[in-house]
Amino acid sequence: MNVDDVRLRPIPYPYHAALAICSDLDETPDRHVYWEIASFLNTNKVTSMGPGVGLEVGNTIYFDMSPDQFAYWNTDDAGREMVRTLIRSGHVDCLHSYGDLATTRAHAARALDELDRHDCRLEVWVDHAVAPTNFGADIMNGHGDVPGAPAYHADLSCAFGVKYVWRGRITSVVGQGVPRSVGGIADRRNIVGSGRTVAKECVKGTLARLGNRKYAMHGPNEVLRRTRLRDGREVHEFMRANPYWGGVEHSATSAGLADVMTDRFLKRLVERGGVCILYTHLGKIKDHERPFGLPAQDALRRLAEYQQGGSILVTTTHRLLEFRRAVTEADWTVRYEDDGALSIDLRLDSLPDQRAAVSAIDGLTWYVGDSAAVRLIVNGRKIEDLRINPPDQTGRASVSVPWPRLEFPSL
Repeated sequence: MNVDDVRLRPIPYPYHAALAICSDLDETPDRHVYWEIASFLNTNKVTSMGPGVGLEVGNTIYFDMSPDQFAYWNTDDAGREMVRTLIRSGHVDCLHSYGDLATTRAHAARALDELDRHDCRLEVWVDHAVAPTNFGADIMNGHGDVPGAPAYHADLSCAFGVKYVWRGRITSVVGQGVPRSVGGIADRRNIVGSGRTVAKECVKGTLARLGNRKYAMHGPNEVLRRTRLRDGREVHEFMRANPYWGGVEHSATSAGLADVMTDRFLKRLVERGGVCILYTHLGKIKDHERPFGLPAQDALRRLAEYQQGGSILVTTTHRLLEFRRAVTEADWTVRYEDDGALSIDLRLDSLPDQRAAVSAIDGLTWYVGDSAAVRLIVNGRKIEDLRINPPDQTGRASVSVPWPRLEFPSL
């Protein structure tokens, strides 16, 4: 095989597409509901909704909120220990601002000190409604990255480890990381409503091509881009998707999940070979005893079937962002060694810490023809457990770094 024919597969083998359910915890009533949702999504254990679906799904957390909502400072000691345990396991992977009532730098510092004291790390930031600590200027109206503002904290949060940021950008397009197409939005049963959503997406795409900054991410339809906060700090901004025909602002709840995660959407995502970070609020529920109604349960079981069948990889927001960053930023070269082995030399200079660099390459897959003698060197270190894969739907064989599943904790 010619070394020029070695290619990086955009999705971990054997999957055709990848999806992360990125749920904002708004209106989650208490720690019991928070845990029940996590258990149903991540395990096969019996819950109030029957056996769980055994996927890999994260959640968000904030700190200073009104007493009627679950938040870190609102819950009891058991609730806080639960959150910390889920952060360490990777099943709470996003800060959803510091909360509506976090109005000063001191609020942010207190939260970060608490996380640091318990050895909890979070690298993903998601703006929340109109929280003062938000980073977004054009959609979410925050001042968290404005030096001198009362709620300025970007220097503290980025030093803590935040590197992925969501500032309110949502698309209706099915699948990112592939050419933009509005074809999957239109719904014959809802011609007027879906037509309106298609028109909005067309306008976003046109504005992006004309240089509009607000919709710049919609043009290339990438899930991730490098950008700078208003204080000059560089971060990676990501875009979420809600492919519901009625528009991005609708059906982003537990009950609405069945309207969004349809078989039509999942098939379209697989056909396009894209990635999706799904925008939703799974804590917005109608029944505290059974957070997911039967239609939502069916939708999640359908998604589990797609994963079990090798079509869609379901993972957390943080892991999917790490993978996409590695795919787009990895610097690698290929050569044949004297013994005939194909050697792939991968550099991740943006991740100097060896442990972080290795975890960031989980699932990376290269098409290598039929060669079984392949070596992968990452930042000067040989990866020992490289896997040899048979040909996929393209007819090409590949090698890949294993994708270990996160271990859901017991409390």
